[in-house]
Amino acid sequence: MSTAQLVRDRVHTAYWDHDWHCAMTTLHVLAEVFGFDLHQQVLDAAVGMYGAGGYRAQCGLVEGGLMAIGILGRAQGLAEETVGDVCYAYAESFEGHFDSLLCRELRPGGFQPDDPPHLCEDLTREAILFDVDFIARAVYKEEGLARNGALT
Repeated sequence: MSTAQLVRDRVHTAYWDHDWHCAMTTLHVLAEVFGFDLHQQVLDAAVGMYGAGGYRAQCGLVEGGLMAIGILGRAQGLAEETVGDVCYAYAESFEGHFDSLLCRELRPGGFQPDDPPHLCEDLTREAILFDVDFIARAVYKEEGLARNGALT
């Protein structure tokens, strides 16, 4: 199965079968793609990470990606400073690709009672595929990373 198909299937299952929010979905899918364990404490920490509990601050898609970078970067033996540099480059790159890091801009209508279910499903798939590509390049080949986000 291709990565794109795996992401499509897992995001759909996460939203429709488990009713997970975007950060939890991102963490679960990235854990499967990159083969790392998600400990309960990490999942507990992610409970309110969907725009800060719906406040529409930093998007849970970003937060899930940042958490995965921390988990994978440290597992790969990267120094804290390097993981910080990778997270900076990720945020800069995500913002450049999606035009924002904020839930209130990525989901401009916010969270309304009359929203269709899982309104961000397509955006979630796109963001996770972005994450997979970014992490594969940045975490596993971090030597080309500069603070301004340039990857070589």
